[in-house]
Amino acid sequence: QVQLVQSGGGLVQAGGSLRLSCTASGRTISNYAVAWFRQAPGKEREFVAIIRRSDNTGYADFVKGRFTISRDASRIAVYLQMNNLKPEDTAVYYCAADPTYDRSQSKDYDYWGQGTQVTVSS
Repeated sequence: QVQLVQSGGGLVQAGGSLRLSCTASGRTISNYAVAWFRQAPGKEREFVAIIRRSDNTGYADFVKGRFTISRDASRIAVYLQMNNLKPEDTAVYYCAADPTYDRSQSKDYDYWGQGTQVTVSS
């Protein structure tokens, strides 16, 4: 069983930066695909970024050039560095992991973090 624990997030002004962390307890996720999703009030959960099992990365168009997903050197944690934040980035952010597939749809993930609020003020 993989338990994902998230940290980071908070309140920031537009143009600012935040870093989210996703760490697995109980076992390593070094060979897992790890994705970040977000959900704003009244909206569906949407894909943000993925680091695939090969360590290749992918991004939603609306975060390209602003967000960076990475693994730490120990391959225990996955980070989402968010720069040049905009008010429309306000949402609860979730990390998710899968050992088998590299997918960008939330329905395909069984392991989820607890979610963390990101609020960007204008």
